[in-house]
This record gives sequence, C-alpha cells and structure tokens, in this order.
Amino acid sequence: MSEVRILEITRNVVARNDELAQTLRTRFGEARLAVFNLLSAPGSGKTTLLERTLRELHGRVRCLVIEGDLRTARDAQRIAAAGGRAVQIVTHGTCHLESRMIQGAIEGIDLRELDAIIIENVGNLVCPSSFDLGESARVVLASVTEGEDKPAKYPFMFEKASAIVLNKIDLLPHLSFDRKEFWDGVDCVNRSATRVELSCATGEGFDGWISWFMAKVSAARGNETAPASKR
Repeated sequence: MSEVRILEITRNVVARNDELAQTLRTRFGEARLAVFNLLSAPGSGKTTLLERTLRELHGRVRCLVIEGDLRTARDAQRIAAAGGRAVQIVTHGTCHLESRMIQGAIEGIDLRELDAIIIENVGNLVCPSSFDLGESARVVLASVTEGEDKPAKYPFMFEKASAIVLNKIDLLPHLSFDRKEFWDGVDCVNRSATRVELSCATGEGFDGWISWFMAKVSAARGNETAPASKR
C-alpha cells in the first residue's frame, strides 16, 4: 500500500506541474516568445553553449536566461559577463526545475520585451525529463567526453528532444568516442529531432545551432525578423 501511495503522490506532483506548464506556454505564446529548455548531464557545456550563443546573437535577440542549480549563482554570473540577462534559481537540493520555479523567475518581467527565454536546467539526465516547463523546444546537449551510450542509457531524456546537440567534437581525435553508436542510439528513441554537432571551444558547427535557434525565434514571432536589442 505504501508503494501505491508514493506513486499517487508522484503522479499528482507531475500533474500539477503540467497544468501550470500549460498556463505558462499560453502566456509565452501570447507574448510570441520562443522558450528553450536546455538539458544535459553536468559538464556537457550548457553554460558555455549559452555564453557563445549570447555573444553570437548580441543585438539581434532579446534573451532572458533562467539558470537552475542546486547551489551558487555562478552560472548566472557567467551569463551576465557574456552580456546576457539572467535569473538564477537555486533549488537547494531539488534535482530538476519545475513550472512553479519558472513562474517565480519571470515574476515582474515584461515578456513583451523579450524574443526568447532559455532555461538552463539542473545538470541531470534523469529527473528533468519528466517535468514540462512550458517550453516550445527542448534541447538535449551531450558531449563526446561522456561516451556514446547516453541515448541508450537515458532514453527518456532524448525521446522528447526537439534538438540534440553533440558538443566538444574538437576532442574527437583524442577520444575513442563512437559517433555512429551515439546517433544509432538516438535513432532508437527519436528520429525527428534536429541534430547538430559542434564545438563551443572552436566554433566548429556553431552556425548550424544558430540557424536552428533563430528559426525557432522567428517562428514564435510569426516569421517576423527578431528586433535588435535595445539593451
């Protein structure tokens, strides 16, 4: 009986989260915002990806970054140093972000002054996959230093992705990473996601990421060109 009760509690938590996520999605849609939920294991390069993205798009996209971490505001400080606008969520041990946290993060922010929100989720390949945050696109970032078996070991993370980005390809000559095995693993769970290989360190392949990102921003705005930032 205790196991059944725990299961019911879990379902109720997810159901409440999803209900609020839909409310957020409606708000984002009315503001014509592209909202990206960025997920990965720790150390894959999420913050580095965002730093380079913000620098590449400076003056072209008005972007808010919502950072999620168990402790510290270090990632938000890095985003600010890259010229971005950031809100830090410190979860104090919770291994994922939830819709209620996003609702709190955007409180007092005029969404009409933005073109995009990027949510950098807590580094974790398990829990964040179950929680909808009202995003319009879910991005899963993997790196060649993690090994090629991640799509097979963590299928739920990859199966709902709108885009799957493989980072640190500049290190391939120094590793035994099997690129084919990685993408074959993706094929088993998600054949529709956009696939990008890049290096945040060298910039190789970054144009593909920027093109996909900007297409999502333009689509959210009704195919308008995103206005230049006034900040």
